Amino acid sequence: MLDRNVAAEVLDQAVRTGGDFAEIFLEDKVSHSLTLQSDRIETVGTSRKHGAGIRVFEGTKAIYVYTNDTSREGLMACAAQAAAAVREGKGCTPVRFSHWRAGKDPDTWVLGGDDAAARKADKLRAANAAARAVSPEIVQVNCSFADSVQDVLICNTEGVFVTDRRVHSRIRVAAVASDGKENQSGSSSPGAGMGFEIFDSVIDPEKCGRIAANKAVTMLHADSCPAGIWPVVIDGGFGGVIFHEACGHSLEATSVAYGISEFSGKLGQQIAAPCVTAVDDGTLPGEWGSSRIDDEGMPTTCLTLIENGILVNYMVDKLGGRRMNTAPTGSGRRESYQWAPTSRMRNTYIAAGQDDEADMIATMGTGLYAKSMGGGSVNPATGEFNFAVEEGYWVEDGKILRPVRGASLIGKGGEVLMRIDRVGRNMTMAQGVCGSASGSVPVNVGQPMIRVSHMTVGGK
Repeated sequence: MLDRNVAAEVLDQAVRTGGDFAEIFLEDKVSHSLTLQSDRIETVGTSRKHGAGIRVFEGTKAIYVYTNDTSREGLMACAAQAAAAVREGKGCTPVRFSHWRAGKDPDTWVLGGDDAAARKADKLRAANAAARAVSPEIVQVNCSFADSVQDVLICNTEGVFVTDRRVHSRIRVAAVASDGKENQSGSSSPGAGMGFEIFDSVIDPEKCGRIAANKAVTMLHADSCPAGIWPVVIDGGFGGVIFHEACGHSLEATSVAYGISEFSGKLGQQIAAPCVTAVDDGTLPGEWGSSRIDDEGMPTTCLTLIENGILVNYMVDKLGGRRMNTAPTGSGRRESYQWAPTSRMRNTYIAAGQDDEADMIATMGTGLYAKSMGGGSVNPATGEFNFAVEEGYWVEDGKILRPVRGASLIGKGGEVLMRIDRVGRNMTMAQGVCGSASGSVPVNVGQPMIRVSHMTVGGK
């Protein structure tokens, strides 16, 4: 993707005014998408993103410039722009590159390009038909499939020169149920770091369709959720979005390095109940949030964040490491060459515990069982969050009585972590896209079923 001699020239140019570190991130990404609406394929798209970003450090100051002209001349001009912003740096001596590839691509990858559009369309039609077959109350189904192949090259003045390929595929089914007076929706959107072979082992389009439609129909006939302070059981998979948002972002150097996280300066302290262990793992093969290297050229890691309730690690990128005087953890991520990297989550989950899932509900008394979570918002500085429950059920005397809708979970990350009193045995993950300071990146969220002794439930 880039000649090593040219790369050395560009890095020399970037540090000529005194920068003490320089980096090139070059990417070439091809994406495909299909959408099905109203029982027919509506759009088929292909896009390509190609360019490079050059970053220069002057102590804890960072300068970032990017271009889609990856010729020698284009990169040299980009490096000169970055260098022009450096005033009093100490400079650095470029070292000889050690060229390596992040790893061998899996033999199982089946890269579906434009020629695979017909096969992808068949999968969407199967999902659509399965969703509509659930109930005559299903009045609308939207399906989409997207895949991408991203090739990257990362090199820097520390001698890194590495290439990698990242592959992602994902289907999404959204269904709407109506009784003529009101509508309710449901969705299912699994994905993985895989190619078209994802349909052999991860995605069953018909199952996705049925899941989305059943959620919509169930919520259409649900009662309003009672508001109050109740015990809450949160299911696995996308239930982990609460930990991701209310705690995970507060453990990234993006906020910790500036002292604006509720968990700044708390390494070694108890921040969660002893039954809670939380992990951020970028190494899981084929997972949605995995990669062999991060976007700063470092091997990704399996990083324990919380161990038996004790905070043991933060997620740290290269610049955050300078500010915190600590080593990076392979957590530097970015949406594309148009974004400078920063510390980000990858596959972040609460680890499996020892509690029986059925017993959690049987012993909770009266409260809410949140089977499926929706979107929400959080303030990383305080940990305060508000999340919608996509599919919820009301529990009385330890028995699930009826579906409820309109529920939301409200609280503060640090407080909720301390109130977790049960952690189930079966950890599952779900896929999402996380937006933060370095753009939007694919992430897995996950957990076993957990129980919170009490928290605020918004409702009627």
